[in-house]
Amino acid sequence: MPSNPEVLHQMDAHILNWKSKSDSRHIFLSCYRMMTSNMLDAINKNEFHDSEWIYNLLHRFADYYFDALNCYDCGDKVPKVWQEVHQLTQTKKMRHVQYLLIGVNAHINYDLVLTLVDMLNEEWPKLTENEKIKRFEDHCKVNEIIGETIDKVQDEILAPADPFMGWIDKAFGRLDEYLLSRLITTWRKDVWDNALQIMETKENNNRELIRISIENHVCRRSNLLAFGD
Repeated sequence: MPSNPEVLHQMDAHILNWKSKSDSRHIFLSCYRMMTSNMLDAINKNEFHDSEWIYNLLHRFADYYFDALNCYDCGDKVPKVWQEVHQLTQTKKMRHVQYLLIGVNAHINYDLVLTLVDMLNEEWPKLTENEKIKRFEDHCKVNEIIGETIDKVQDEILAPADPFMGWIDKAFGRLDEYLLSRLITTWRKDVWDNALQIMETKENNNRELIRISIENHVCRRSNLLAFGD
C-alpha cells in the first residue's frame, strides 16, 4: 500500500502558513501531522488487522478536518465544534496545551464518531463477531500510536513554546504525557460507543438528535478546556 504523503503535504502547507502568521492553529495541526505520519508508518508495516480499512479511515478522518477548515476560512457554515475551536484559537490567549486539547477534543470526539459511522454503517450488520472484534482492535491500536506520539509532541511542540511544560516534564518525569495519553485513550473508547449508538439507531431524526447531543457535549468540553468553567 502506498504511503500517500499528500495529506502530510497538505498539513505541512497549513502549518508553515500559520506559523508565519503567528496563527495558533498550527499547534493542533502539528500534533495531528505527527500522529498521521505515525499512523501511515504503522499501516505500511502491516500493524493492523486490516491496513486498507485503516488507511481509508485515516483519510476520511482527515477529510472532516479539512472540510471544516476550508468552510471556516471561506466563511461558509461550519460544524459548531470547529466554529468554536477556530474562534477560540484565534481570539483567546491560552497555553499551548489548551490549543492542542481543544483541537484534539473536536477532532476525536466529534469527527471520529462520524468517520466511524461512515466506515462501519453499511458493513457492520454483515460482519461476523470476530470481524467486529478485529475492527475494534484496530481502532484501539490507534490509541497506542497516539501514546507513542505524545512524547514527541511534548518535546517538539509544547515545551519550546511554553517553559512551564518543560518544568512539568522535569518535575514529574513524563507524567504529563502519560496523563494526556490516558485522556485521549479514554476519549477514543467513548467515540466507539457513540458511533455504535448512532448505527444502532434506525430513524434518521433520532440519529440527528444523537449527533447534536454529541456535538453539544464536545462544545461544553472545549469551553471547559479553554476557560476552566
